Amino acid sequence: MWNFAPVTALAIFAAIYLPKKQATALPLVVRFFSDAIIGLFSWPLMIAVYLAHLFGVLMGLWVRRNKSVGRVIAAPIISAGVFFLITNFAWLYPTYPNDLSGIMLAYTNGLPFLRGTMFGDVIYTVALVGAYESVRYYLKFKTSPSVIPDATKDNQGATI
Repeated sequence: MWNFAPVTALAIFAAIYLPKKQATALPLVVRFFSDAIIGLFSWPLMIAVYLAHLFGVLMGLWVRRNKSVGRVIAAPIISAGVFFLITNFAWLYPTYPNDLSGIMLAYTNGLPFLRGTMFGDVIYTVALVGAYESVRYYLKFKTSPSVIPDATKDNQGATI
């Protein structure tokens, strides 16, 4: 599936749990190294792609303010939509006319990629946040005193 990638999910995750500067830098560095390996593309499009990933950081900061399952799911969906709108804008491509028909054609041709972007962003975001929160939950109860009362002791701790 095209565009099934973790970069925007990483941006959302980083913004939820890391300081803002690190959250901003991490997805850009990961994307740059990925592009260096896979191949770079036109500068106008690269700038649009990198800025679109930074929108994921903004969405992660939105989740951080009031973390909930709904926000964790909404953030990658909204980010994928914004990524689609930014990166498929016709004027970034010399092959499309710079008019309304070119814009509509570019967005139409980009639709097959939207599905992979959306699924990838949601699945990776839920996996990253879910795994992190699960580990935090496990460690919280593993390192804290038992919340289940000992049935062999009374309220003062004396053995019954």
